[in-house]
Amino acid sequence: MTHPVRNRLLALAALTVPLAACAQQHSEAAASATPAAVASIAQSSAPQIVTGLPDFTKLVEQVGPGVVNIEAKVSSKPQPGRGRGGGNAQAEELFRRFFGPGFEMPGMPDGQGPSPRSREGTSLGSGFIISPDGYVLTNHHVVDGADTVTVKLSDRREFKAKVVGSDEMYDVALLKIDASNLPSLRLGNSSTVKPGQWAVAIGSPLGLDHSVTAGIVSATGRSNPMAGQQYVRFIQTDVAINQGNSGGPLLNTAGEVVGINSQIFSMSGGYMGISFAIPIDLAVSAADQIKKNGRVSRSMLGVRMQPIDETQAKGLKLPSTDGALVADVEAGSGSAKAGIQPGDFITAFNGQKIHSYEELPPLVGPTPAGTTVTLSIIRDGKPRDIKVTLSELDPKAAGAAGDEQDSAADEDAPAAATNQIGLQVGEIDAATRQRLGLKAGEGVRITGVSDEVAADSPQLQPGIIVLQVGRTPVGSVAEFRKATAGYKKGDVVMLLARSPQGGGNQFVAVTVGGKD
Repeated sequence: MTHPVRNRLLALAALTVPLAACAQQHSEAAASATPAAVASIAQSSAPQIVTGLPDFTKLVEQVGPGVVNIEAKVSSKPQPGRGRGGGNAQAEELFRRFFGPGFEMPGMPDGQGPSPRSREGTSLGSGFIISPDGYVLTNHHVVDGADTVTVKLSDRREFKAKVVGSDEMYDVALLKIDASNLPSLRLGNSSTVKPGQWAVAIGSPLGLDHSVTAGIVSATGRSNPMAGQQYVRFIQTDVAINQGNSGGPLLNTAGEVVGINSQIFSMSGGYMGISFAIPIDLAVSAADQIKKNGRVSRSMLGVRMQPIDETQAKGLKLPSTDGALVADVEAGSGSAKAGIQPGDFITAFNGQKIHSYEELPPLVGPTPAGTTVTLSIIRDGKPRDIKVTLSELDPKAAGAAGDEQDSAADEDAPAAATNQIGLQVGEIDAATRQRLGLKAGEGVRITGVSDEVAADSPQLQPGIIVLQVGRTPVGSVAEFRKATAGYKKGDVVMLLARSPQGGGNQFVAVTVGGKD
């Protein structure tokens, strides 16, 4: 009788014998191979498995010598609130600069704002040579307040650098070293940069000089008003940037500089895949002005703008939210002389369409003072063009915040209830009007706010001054009552004379009769 299991085992054994024999024959054949054949196999190059990816080797070889390491030594007393953002806690946290050990971001003890911190120490940053005779570009914040600045070249030579000048709003600094025949970088055109293009950064992250990282352009035209740089439209990339990369070049695949690496978006202080560079066109313009005049000048329209949402657009009878809403006009400015008014909606600057209020300052700033520009606006639902002559921006005025609003209501001011919009208002006496800088017949004071309105519009508080209802100026209780009489249901937009937190005038919307 045949055993089935045993037969299967025998059959399996029969299969293994020839395989073993084959292996032995293959081994013997390999052993008999000539040394020349083995050498031929070893010297043959492996085929490329991954193809079509960029190789930045030649770019780095050509560009690398023009990138420098910058060491800025600082010895100064503790200064409260230093750093970008003017003490704005959110800006300090999200947009961290790339300082070395001596340039830590100000702390926020007990949530009370930036604490004093000594800036003694050494800042390690990057930069790049823009001319063979020794001019170097870097960031303002790399050399800000430095007692001595040292530039180190890729060939290990070191030079004491002179800070020709710097500009905080653009975050650009121009240095000069006493050398000649230096390898300088080619400057590209940042206006041609598009999302999706490759980008390369070379710098000294964490003190590791001439480190190379690469990625793509994530976006262009990014704004960062929190850091006081409303005049810069950043190039956003996913190129790895860390402390020490500040001031280094952002390059395109032709080896041309298209930006200066300046900031990262981070919740931890380290790289998180979102980096920002200053467009080289703007940086070169600033450097040219610094070299020629020792400072950077910017122009202004003389208006304060604010963002606008769909509710406010509807209340002002605007076709969309694409544009910049004028909340205030500076007396004596070019805009005031041209007749620009609060409530005007700017849709284009010299024919260039404006999608949001953040897009206007970067267009206005670099335009020479004295230039007459065309503003396309919407007023009372009708488009029109207005010619405005730009004036030079006062740097001190640019960073100054408006006085805080006196929030105490006049106890003796006569009040009038306007039940349809949930507000009570009162007249403003002469002394209060003078203290607040208001003209005669300008504004009424809020004396009471309904719970519903207070919940929906926290800007509306007792003591706040209402200047306009829609586009209608109000200077008395009677005028306010008349201006609001027709609102039974819908959105009412009012112009307030400063927000409770201070600053300039502001439009706010109130929904009458509940939301649809």
